[in-house]
Amino acid sequence: KNKQEEPKQRPLFSILKSYNFSEQSANMVSFRRKNKNKQEEPKEAKTAAKEDPAPAPTKKSTPKASAPSKPPTLDDIPDLVDQMLNSKGEKSAAATKRIYELCDVGHKQNRVPMVCSGKHDVLSPLAKCLTQESGDGRHLACLALNNLSIPTENKRVMALGPASKEVIGGLCKVIAEDKQESYLCCICLMNLSFLEASITTILQHSPSPDGKDIAPLDNPSSLLRVLEKLLTNSPAVPKSGSGKSEGVRWACGLIKNLAKSEENAALIGKTDIPKCVVENIRSTTAPPSRWTSNSLEDFSLFVILNLAQWPVSREALINAGAVDVIKPIMAEGDLQGLKATMACSFLGANWAAFPEGGNPAAKAVSELMTNIVEKKGKDGQYAYGVFKLYTATKAYRDLARAASKGGEADTKVLAFPSAVALTLQIASDMVLSSMDDAEGGSKYIPDAMSSEYAVEALESMLPAVLQPADPPRKSVQSEKAASEISQMLITYADVVGTSPEAKESAQSAAAKIKEAGSSARPILEISHDLWTQYRKREGQPLDQFVPSEKGVEADMNGPLDFLPCASPDGGGCIIA
Repeated sequence: KNKQEEPKQRPLFSILKSYNFSEQSANMVSFRRKNKNKQEEPKEAKTAAKEDPAPAPTKKSTPKASAPSKPPTLDDIPDLVDQMLNSKGEKSAAATKRIYELCDVGHKQNRVPMVCSGKHDVLSPLAKCLTQESGDGRHLACLALNNLSIPTENKRVMALGPASKEVIGGLCKVIAEDKQESYLCCICLMNLSFLEASITTILQHSPSPDGKDIAPLDNPSSLLRVLEKLLTNSPAVPKSGSGKSEGVRWACGLIKNLAKSEENAALIGKTDIPKCVVENIRSTTAPPSRWTSNSLEDFSLFVILNLAQWPVSREALINAGAVDVIKPIMAEGDLQGLKATMACSFLGANWAAFPEGGNPAAKAVSELMTNIVEKKGKDGQYAYGVFKLYTATKAYRDLARAASKGGEADTKVLAFPSAVALTLQIASDMVLSSMDDAEGGSKYIPDAMSSEYAVEALESMLPAVLQPADPPRKSVQSEKAASEISQMLITYADVVGTSPEAKESAQSAAAKIKEAGSSARPILEISHDLWTQYRKREGQPLDQFVPSEKGVEADMNGPLDFLPCASPDGGGCIIA
């Protein structure tokens, strides 16, 4: 209708392709629509944190006589929902369009009230619109759900609330049917998956006609199998900007988030998805330096990284030849190089595979660990929150283990004092966070996995950390450092919840460090000094890990466990 009267517009997918969806901000995508009579298409997509103000209005075509004369308000929602559900064709699509307009880029303030206020029920009606045969209504419902999925408050309601099965089920059905809006549904699910509490629920969506529970791997209609089919059925080299390429791209973006859970990674590792993402990297003709944020290659390498860190999915990547495919990317030295470096460390690459003797790898991963504990990102590469501390510390541990096979010469690349001090900081902060009566603290409380990997990295670096001074000499400072660090590691080993592997590593490292304190160890001394400076800045007690070698109280009845003696009759004595 009126098609010949409209100016020719760029295809939807080429418009989206021209935008750089930044991984660095909140990673959520919203849409603005052109206000024209022609079938509505998304004009612009940006991350939630960087949405631009609406552009200056363009010249509008003459509106139809039946078009509403005033913009919709939240009070209109009941009538609009009724029209959406109980009308057909253009009338239903017009109501869906008004719902979309209520939450578009110019009305962000409406998004949370529309979902969380309890006054409006728009999620179930929009989910039902996804099943419409009419492309207009389905397309508009996808756009509305995308914008509503951006606020954090809405994610929990949409992914875990009463309407979650309808929302996730409707989006999954559109993807399964390979509709034109498949890519929009992948984006919406990706937006929801930034709520980490939701990722297991999303991936394990597995509907059945009779309501029976079917495991996702056994159900061709599960989201897991639907995404696998989308990736495996795509052309070897899909045309850039086509519906198929956009669907695959945003499906990989969704899988990138879902793979952050070990439980999800176990499921993904039993599908052909690992092969597909490795093939995406192998078949690309663009060099890594030209990969834009949120491109197919960028997403695929993130999927490889997230799957590689879990033992349950690691083998699937190795079998797909991931190491040989991503090894050359390590030399890039930017975000893609960092991701490839960590993935190669997880996949057991030999130390010789890391460029320039491992120097760039050591610097990039130690910088990432530092940035995470300081709650900051790196300009032009990644924002705070993109990487988890347990991912960075595990990568450093695996680098240290690979280097330790070459002895002191290779581990020295990793064991520079600031990196060693950081492993001490992560472990000691974990100890302090587990003690109810400890003074001070830190702005970043590490998790159990991060502290475990930090301790294991320290143990692997000990050949270089404990390198003696030349010429050998005695050092009071080394003796003090060895005594305090070994005591901290012994205390860490006794923290409730410490894994048997971490406990064994901490005890082994403590024994080696204490034994080495009889002579000067320059790297150990400097690392201890940096760790002490950190604890001063954070207001932590500096005597927390100083071994207490006090006297033993005794009276006529034998030894006492307190100091000083407080016997009311003064009959006690001290055996020093």
